[in-house]
Amino acid sequence: MSEPEQAELIDLLAEQWQALGRLVADLDEPGWRTRTALPGWTVFDVLAHVIGTESWLLGERPPAADPLRPKVDVRELPHVRNETGVLNEIWVDRLRPLPSARLLELYTSVTERRTAALRALDAEAWAAKTPSPIGEVSYGRFMRVRLFDCWMHEIDIADALGVTVAEGGRRGEVAFEEFLGSIPRVLVKRGQAPDGARIEIELTGALARTLRVAVRGRAGFVDALDGPPDTAIALDSGLFTRLGGGRTPATAHAGEIALRGDTELGERLVRSLAFTI
Repeated sequence: MSEPEQAELIDLLAEQWQALGRLVADLDEPGWRTRTALPGWTVFDVLAHVIGTESWLLGERPPAADPLRPKVDVRELPHVRNETGVLNEIWVDRLRPLPSARLLELYTSVTERRTAALRALDAEAWAAKTPSPIGEVSYGRFMRVRLFDCWMHEIDIADALGVTVAEGGRRGEVAFEEFLGSIPRVLVKRGQAPDGARIEIELTGALARTLRVAVRGRAGFVDALDGPPDTAIALDSGLFTRLGGGRTPATAHAGEIALRGDTELGERLVRSLAFTI
């Protein structure tokens, strides 16, 4: 897949934000409060999280805490694992008391302002190094991470509401490539794929492709394996994404995952995919 240029990636982000807005635009209040697969978060909370991140990138701070509400120590929440998680939860907690209509107004405002700010960046600013959830990277790479995050949250909301959204297309392809970048490392670190292992993952569905991973000291994607795969895994790309996102366990989808070769290794790998939650 070709890497998106600055203008295209900004267009894809703007398109992604609009898609999220359309998905929630007609929800009633109970719909907004539907629980998602993300621990502790409703549909409302997912959108509040996006607002928080994009507001922070505009240099804005979370709203002041309401002194009449019980204080929440977000660091004590079991799913908060790092400082990024702390910041996410602070924004969500501070926005949670708002009516959904007001939250949607804030979302529309912040994403429109972010789009304008991104379009105003020159090439030097786009290439500048900046802290991100994946370490210090170029600002442009960070925006690819943002596209993935928002694309994943569109899926989270759609799943919670029981509706279907398009997961493929150029927007999905770019977001999915960002997701795939971590897979070889996850297979070794979490799945304990041994040195010398040859792994093939056949994906069907909206983002169909064949992934081949060779472990040679460290793991990486290869165009072709130097022999038959030690284990071959076949599943839908949507399920693969949800497993990697920690949205669902592999044990709940045994009939949807086909394994060949070393099935013990294959089972261990699919059980260990979750890395983004």
